[in-house]
Amino acid sequence: MDKKVQGYTLKEWKDRYPVLNRIMNAEEVIWLNPKHEAFANIMNQLDLTHEDIRRAEERFDRFQPLIAELFPDTVSQVGEIESAIVQLSHMQTYLSRDYNINLTGNVWLKCDHKLPIAGSIKARGGVYEVLKLTETIALENGLLDEHTDIRTLASEKNKAFFHRYGIVVGSTGNLGLSIGIMGAKIGFNVEVHMSSDAKEWKKEKLRSEGATVVEHEEDFSRAVSEGRKAAAINPELHFVDDEWSYDLFVGYAVAALRLQKQLDDANIRVDEEHPLFVYLPCGVGGGPGGVTFGLKQVFGDAVHCFFAEPTESPAMFLGLMTGLHEKIAVGDFGLSNKTAADGLAVGRPSGVVGKMVEAMVSGVYTVNDQHLYQLLHHLWNEEGIYLEPSALAGFPGPYNLIGTEAGKAYCKKQGIDQQKLANGNHVVWGTGGNMVPPMVQQNDYETAKKR
Repeated sequence: MDKKVQGYTLKEWKDRYPVLNRIMNAEEVIWLNPKHEAFANIMNQLDLTHEDIRRAEERFDRFQPLIAELFPDTVSQVGEIESAIVQLSHMQTYLSRDYNINLTGNVWLKCDHKLPIAGSIKARGGVYEVLKLTETIALENGLLDEHTDIRTLASEKNKAFFHRYGIVVGSTGNLGLSIGIMGAKIGFNVEVHMSSDAKEWKKEKLRSEGATVVEHEEDFSRAVSEGRKAAAINPELHFVDDEWSYDLFVGYAVAALRLQKQLDDANIRVDEEHPLFVYLPCGVGGGPGGVTFGLKQVFGDAVHCFFAEPTESPAMFLGLMTGLHEKIAVGDFGLSNKTAADGLAVGRPSGVVGKMVEAMVSGVYTVNDQHLYQLLHHLWNEEGIYLEPSALAGFPGPYNLIGTEAGKAYCKKQGIDQQKLANGNHVVWGTGGNMVPPMVQQNDYETAKKR
């Protein structure tokens, strides 16, 4: 008997979504989102607003002195959690040549792999949720008021106070690093539930920072589930829910306000005649979803956001395409959820994120491990930049946009002609890599050379 998924046989699913034949064969594919529509049509229907992002940015700003106090390497940035954008002219030439496309405009890397504290995009949402929890507890217990120097929260007395409270999170690695490092530095008891996909060095780093690591042989969803259970039995434990947290989401969205300022400072226009294309590696969806939400609030229809996922873990792809979001999993369609892109090894997407951005995301494409390592090798050679394998997923984005029939059809539908492409800018989001130990970086490079 043919296996059934949500009441339908696999044959019925394939008949309804022919691209599933290629997805189930773990082939690289691109899917354009038929629910994508003008931002003006949906902006008033959303649970969050531009004002929510602005308030989150203000909280980040309030905590900058404390962050600089706790993390000396952020003093030069005055405690700001932000990364640069850099132009990749050599990589642009490589992409044009290797994919046999005429890649006009400019290609940029958003260097979230260098974000302070956690060295990944997860530093935004993870640090933000810890800061919000810290501020809430401090205000409720008289540790803060409008006259208090926020740096006093770094005192040993206050650290001992926060040690009464705990934080629990489930993670494939990078969110765990973000929560674990920031939470432990404040004084919280932090417990990180990690899936079998998580890298050993990330577990060791967390333990060295004072966090407790609980390992699970199964995948990301089980790690999150076990973390949720642990927090449910203790009212003084705060659970950071990577699948459902609005605080994580809005923390990620702050990136859009910062990117807007960086583009303005570089005299880069973003409007209908100067489109912005953004390519975001995607796991459970929080980071890319939050960034997409923020960018749409800032740039509206002038920005076009694409998610990138491993061929074995296209969780958000399946959730958006079927409209079932968290009710569907990659295992339902025979995929392994095993990939070198450990940060993207997620079998089931976030429901809250998928529903929030399902009319904003322009499309989703998949990348196999072999391709990721080839890109790792060439980025290192062309630009001298290391990204962990999962963070390379954004680089095939320009090819999928202008080198495939689906991408060309999208451009035509959006009125993006050759002149607009020439005026445009492509931003690849570098989601992680700076904290990877040098030996692991070298091993990744050597592996990439053999691919």
